Amino acid sequence: MEVRQAKQEELEALIKIEQICFPPAEAATVEDMRKRFNVFQENFIVAVEEGKVVGFINGCVTDKPELPDALYHDTALHNPEGAYQTVFGLNVLPQYRKQGIAEQLVSHLIKLSKERGKTGIVLTCKEHLVHYYQKFGFKHLGVSASSHGGSKWNDMLLIFD
Repeated sequence: MEVRQAKQEELEALIKIEQICFPPAEAATVEDMRKRFNVFQENFIVAVEEGKVVGFINGCVTDKPELPDALYHDTALHNPEGAYQTVFGLNVLPQYRKQGIAEQLVSHLIKLSKERGKTGIVLTCKEHLVHYYQKFGFKHLGVSASSHGGSKWNDMLLIFD
């Protein structure tokens, strides 16, 4: 398994994976995915198995330890010098799940964010994933104000030591 920054020629595969892994109301649109990739490609980390992209993690960088819905759609809010890496999505194709790939992607993003001098990582997740992110050191801050995709989300924050 190779975990690394995504390449331009992998964008279409990432778009397909996003559409497979999230319900239509929550998945990024093709247009949003393209805009995000063009603005912060360095924050798209892929897992590659035998030459095939099987998962990825991505998000922008912001100044505040929060993930308002506006960040999902307005790439102008991305601040590469910001203190907090966000996670918009952690995606692994269904047939590759339960093999530790998501864990490798999260761990890689944590390491990379530390190397880049970030203060921490912020994300939102559904209730059943709170415990999953807590094992990486994320703190559950409660129910999020987010209404992304019409779902209920939980705010999670990891501050680096």
